[in-house]
Amino acid sequence: MSESLEPTPEDHFTFGLWTVGNPGRDPFGHETRSPLDPVDTVHRLASLGVYGVSLHDNDLVPWGTSPSDREAILKRFRQALDVTGLKVPMATVNLFSRPLFKEGAFTANDPVVRRMAVAKTFDAIDLGAELGATTFVLWGGREGVESDAAKDVRGALDRYAEAVNLCCAYVRDRHYDLRFALEPKPNEPRGDILLPTVGHALAFINELEWPEMVGLNPEFAHETMSGLSFSHAVAQTLWHDKLFHIDLNAQRIGKFDQDFRFGSEGIRDAFYTVMVLEDAGWTGMRHFDAHPYRTEDYDGIWDFALGCMRTYLILREKVHRFHADADITRALETARRQDINEPTSEGGLGVDALAALRNVASTYSEDKLAGTGYGHERLDQLVTELLLGSR
Repeated sequence: MSESLEPTPEDHFTFGLWTVGNPGRDPFGHETRSPLDPVDTVHRLASLGVYGVSLHDNDLVPWGTSPSDREAILKRFRQALDVTGLKVPMATVNLFSRPLFKEGAFTANDPVVRRMAVAKTFDAIDLGAELGATTFVLWGGREGVESDAAKDVRGALDRYAEAVNLCCAYVRDRHYDLRFALEPKPNEPRGDILLPTVGHALAFINELEWPEMVGLNPEFAHETMSGLSFSHAVAQTLWHDKLFHIDLNAQRIGKFDQDFRFGSEGIRDAFYTVMVLEDAGWTGMRHFDAHPYRTEDYDGIWDFALGCMRTYLILREKVHRFHADADITRALETARRQDINEPTSEGGLGVDALAALRNVASTYSEDKLAGTGYGHERLDQLVTELLLGSR
């Protein structure tokens, strides 16, 4: 390897308090680890070369905390940030754990529940802004149904849009330097979640009052759960200029939301995801929304965190090798990868251009084109050899 695998803050790696702090609980078993102190987490992440830490509101300030205790918690946390230099680039809100939100939060049928959800989000926005966050993620884990008869989905989308608009209005009123990132997911904990994929969320944004304030936070596991390509989802989000944040982890198709260490499953899609981000020159956070295995003790938590970052750095180096490999370059020429950038209609969309396109198309030989090989087998094998360390 020609590049260092030691993470540095310049790599823009971030973790959530809830990620390394996951206690190992699952639906069938109790916690296997004690809770982590957020201040200790900040110090330990800083020692690993992490850039920043993200948080849900109640990851840092427990539900029901008094105003005076809230200030004491924030003072201690800010001191840790100041000492270590860690940033808080992203904050979010927990609208899924409390029994109050069992039927939904922004899209609950009961308007009282909806108002409480929006008010809780306002408080979380204040917290994020106080800590310097410039991105606020909205994941609608309870915005969905098990019984379709119980929910008017079109009405629910009206209320969802209203809630996001209210959050945007709140940020504008407070003059916060903050924008929102919707996080799609197809299912779990609800049987069907609204805005299940990147495509659904992109379409939803177009109907908002201030669409320029709202983008996406795509997650590797969430797109993979549906059997979709995460790297394609990221590429399309970039194409729309809506990649405001990203969650990196690992997932096997068809399984529950696993949130594995980045690259531990789906290494090829992880490689192409890193390629999309690096080739685009994307300057955002590489955020790891993953959890250590339930089997791990305290030391295993930090093995997990370092593993996420090292895998990204290894794959980034593989991307550089991909572009520098002479055999791969020739295979890309055979595949005519760069030709995708040539316009189909050289003259644009006018009447003359349309006629010219039809005329030139009539000169081509279908049999010759049908007999052309593009060398995808060789190219794909070269990528396999690159990832397996044979190149």
